[in-house]
Amino acid sequence: MDKIQQVQEEALAAIAEATDLESLNQVRIQYLGKKGSIQELMSEMKSLPKEEKPAFGSKVNVCKQEVSTALEHKQSELESQSLFANLEKEKIDITLEETKLQIGTSHPLVMIQQEIENLFVGMGYTIAEGPEVEEDYYNFELANIPKDHPARDMQDTFYIDPNTLLRTHTTAMQMRELEKAKGKAPIKLICPGKVYRRDDDDATHSHQFMQSEGLVVAENITLADLKGTLEHMANTMFGNGRTIRFRPSYFPFTEPSVEVDVSCPFCNGKGCSVCKGSGWIEILGAGMVHPHVLEMNGFDPEKYSGFAFGVGLERVAMLKYGIDDIRNFYLNDKRFLQNFNRFD
Repeated sequence: MDKIQQVQEEALAAIAEATDLESLNQVRIQYLGKKGSIQELMSEMKSLPKEEKPAFGSKVNVCKQEVSTALEHKQSELESQSLFANLEKEKIDITLEETKLQIGTSHPLVMIQQEIENLFVGMGYTIAEGPEVEEDYYNFELANIPKDHPARDMQDTFYIDPNTLLRTHTTAMQMRELEKAKGKAPIKLICPGKVYRRDDDDATHSHQFMQSEGLVVAENITLADLKGTLEHMANTMFGNGRTIRFRPSYFPFTEPSVEVDVSCPFCNGKGCSVCKGSGWIEILGAGMVHPHVLEMNGFDPEKYSGFAFGVGLERVAMLKYGIDDIRNFYLNDKRFLQNFNRFD
């Protein structure tokens, strides 16, 4: 019995001293293996008197159970320690300053386009899209600009062939939408996109620029509807308190046609260097849709009327952000674009 007690105490001490799973496994083999110390104790029962065997066997089984239980607890403890050690090696110190990623920002022209889209979608308009490589028929003919018409001289065009060109205005998208409608109204849409004209690039001109045109066709549409719509746009884009004025003009697509001025947002109409002392800034052209345009696209001009307008996005962005050179929009200069980074 003393030997059993000794083996148990030695085994428990060896288990307690094990520092890793490998040394613990060696202890397991030493005491619980087929040739281990506890198995040797069992083999000694053969030499004991019959009456002593039950007590001896019971004591050995208790010893074996105690050692097995201690081994399981120690193994669980060492596995947890190993897991925590690995986690400690692999952990990320979130207290360190992160590496600042160089992220882009919306282009100012995209920002203006989105503002206009959000404004008019909120008023029930839809957004139309169309090809930048356009047919002469949609770009000019349906917009009341037939071949040899003097108005074509106003838009020096990039022709690909006699009937194909880079669109000179987003009016071409309006013509496609009118054609799709097949004489059914109401129609409320805006057409944002790139347009192209042969022009010498300088601080205020570019051979490529962006427009956003609007079109409304329904019954009983008047010039007052156009003015109310554009006044709402001016107040949204340039701040509350803006007023607009119409000046007579000429566009083949509209009759009557007007140039639209907005009261200067920089001096509130008092006169400054931006508005050249006039108190007004020209922002877009507009007018009532020409009856001939409605008729060519399948609408009864006696029943339906409409208005249209077109605004240059570069013009709005230059006024709104104080940009003095249109070429800045197309140079991809990070220093310029970073001014519009909303994430800094």
